[in-house]
Amino acid sequence: MDYSNIDRRSSSNKKVVAVVGGGLVGALNACYFAKRGFQVEVFESREDIRKAKIVKGRSINLALSHRGRQALKQVGMEDKIVSKGIPMHARMIHSRNGKQSAIPYGKKGQYILSVDRANLNKELLSEAETYPNTKMNFDHKLLDWNAETGAMTFIGPEGTKEEIQADLIVGCDGAFSAIRKQFLRRSRFNYSQTYIPHGYLELTMPPRNGDFTMKPNFLHIWPRNTFMMIALPNLDKTFTCTLFMPFEEFEKLTTDDQVIEFFEKYFPDTIPLIGVEALKKDYFRLPAQAMVSVKCSPYHLGNMCVLMGDAAHAVVPFYGQGMNAGFEDCLVFNEIMDQLKEDFSAVLPEYSRVRVPDDHAIADLAMYNYVEMRAHVNSKWFLFRKHVDNFLHIIMPRTIIPLYTMVTFTRTRYHEAIKRWHWQDKVINHGLLISATAALLGGTYLLVKHPPNISQIPVDHLWTRLQAFKPF
Repeated sequence: MDYSNIDRRSSSNKKVVAVVGGGLVGALNACYFAKRGFQVEVFESREDIRKAKIVKGRSINLALSHRGRQALKQVGMEDKIVSKGIPMHARMIHSRNGKQSAIPYGKKGQYILSVDRANLNKELLSEAETYPNTKMNFDHKLLDWNAETGAMTFIGPEGTKEEIQADLIVGCDGAFSAIRKQFLRRSRFNYSQTYIPHGYLELTMPPRNGDFTMKPNFLHIWPRNTFMMIALPNLDKTFTCTLFMPFEEFEKLTTDDQVIEFFEKYFPDTIPLIGVEALKKDYFRLPAQAMVSVKCSPYHLGNMCVLMGDAAHAVVPFYGQGMNAGFEDCLVFNEIMDQLKEDFSAVLPEYSRVRVPDDHAIADLAMYNYVEMRAHVNSKWFLFRKHVDNFLHIIMPRTIIPLYTMVTFTRTRYHEAIKRWHWQDKVINHGLLISATAALLGGTYLLVKHPPNISQIPVDHLWTRLQAFKPF
């Protein structure tokens, strides 16, 4: 086996940044570092997805919101990506009887964008390649790396070993990061992963007569308490439907008839939209996929390696913040680089200090939001509180800000958003309790002060009214 030893720094005085992982966060990071003038080497274990006939990997639609847009804006990519997204202004809740009701995401004009993962990845890779100081290395699998020297060993496309020397290694290689394995060998590195008991399965809702089969500017949700299905619009007029359900429930459906019976019971309005035959085919095309939540700290090792994106904080997809949090990692790191003059020995520990609590917070929020999406949206109290929160936000925009608004439409730090949410929740609940108590006492006072003259009402009329009365 050939073995070549290459120091990319030999032909240039620029520091070399090795970005491991050519996915969304890795490709965006390449743009950030290249824009700063570093010599950027991107290493991706897969082939170039821009040339691949079939793009392997996850395909759950992505919801791009404010944090992700701000990160894209810094490298001049926001407008290009937004132009290829579909605005979603609200959740559209589908009940079992076919009734639909919208729950707006925020104030009028606020929306999230449905974007295609593969297309976004291709656009970012192409943008990174426009920088002359960026080199793409596809089909390069990481074998080992050294945190003290920055030496990295890869197996290339021809099976040859290649050693690269870098000044900074940026691990953006996903939830099962090869870079992170080196961290696990060190003391005082905290790591946990949690698989939730639910899996996901994707189905496609084709267009009809060249148009969407449902209203396109919504994130459609079929909440069924212990499971749910969602649908996001695509530019080709299809909807990508994703069924989230406990694995044990998936395992109960083993025949075509059982699948159709299940959908007739829980999602009857989707059967004519997906198609009976397509539903049978798509359901068994692939097994249900697992979802994992990863937390770790710190995000850096010495002054030569840092983790970003899913490598640092894989989250379940229920707050639509996985990509946005990963993109914000790039933006936050870039801001710290500005503050600390690109001194890696100071930048890396500061990045861990700032970013770890926020990424842990969004991981927890993503877990919480699954319960909200599949169950709470069916609750009248939940809907009432949504209206109260939105009303208070309108009349007191700086004092009361709904949690979803803070997370999705601002760059309020995730952990600070949670703190503020808990405080607001207590204040609003106490206010509602006081208001209800005051109304009850006021009503009682009026009844005592001005009691109704029951004696003037005929007994037969009174009995008829009592029979007609139906308690809640």
